[in-house]
Amino acid sequence: MTDNPGDGAPIAVALVDDQQLVRAGFRMVIESQPDLAVVAEADNGRDALRVLAERRADVVLMDVQMPGMDGIEATRRLLAAPSPPKVVVLTTFDNDEYVIAALGAGASGFLLKDVPAEDMLAAIRTVHRGDAVIEPRSTRRLLRHVGAHLASGSAPGGAAPTVPDDLTAREIEVLAEMARGLSNAEIAASLTISETTVKTHVGRVLAKTGSRDRVQAVIFAFRVGLVSRTDLLEEAGGEAGGTANPG
Repeated sequence: MTDNPGDGAPIAVALVDDQQLVRAGFRMVIESQPDLAVVAEADNGRDALRVLAERRADVVLMDVQMPGMDGIEATRRLLAAPSPPKVVVLTTFDNDEYVIAALGAGASGFLLKDVPAEDMLAAIRTVHRGDAVIEPRSTRRLLRHVGAHLASGSAPGGAAPTVPDDLTAREIEVLAEMARGLSNAEIAASLTISETTVKTHVGRVLAKTGSRDRVQAVIFAFRVGLVSRTDLLEEAGGEAGGTANPG
């Protein structure tokens, strides 16, 4: 469960949430790991910007609904600074519009507040590596819920985008599989290609779609219609009886 990143220094984590008990619980779990350390806490977005201007964090767990300045605006401002941290949005299924706005502001992913401890730790490490792949099955569940907003064009960012002309047929296939919440290993199995090849395609997809990271590419895929909420609802039926670990 420790999965040390290997660079010697612990991953510096900041907790931004207006509920002290939530922060305390997250801190206890995070600091039980030798490769992770909580370096800052704040109970609203404005204080988070002030604290993080003085204390650098690698990953920020950011609540959305907070007094003073919410997590959406704080994320937008934080990521506009030089060498910003990765931001993971803390959310529930009841805040669809906030999730979409936060991802549009540049968050690298999302995490449910009642997520198991192991998944939270894995999310921090994954985002720190730059993957922005946060528990694919949780990604699928949330995207099923908010997909209607993305497909209807309510996601932020102005006019609806179109598929770039230079995106190859294979890259479009990979992007569609990413949008369904598949990990690189699952995409490799689905398309009968190597995982190394998938990683190459993912990198090209990010560059050609102008996506900051994998989550932004998923939003792009929904907005151009490569995957619909109906697709994900159909997949949900297949998972009802239980599935193997996505790896």
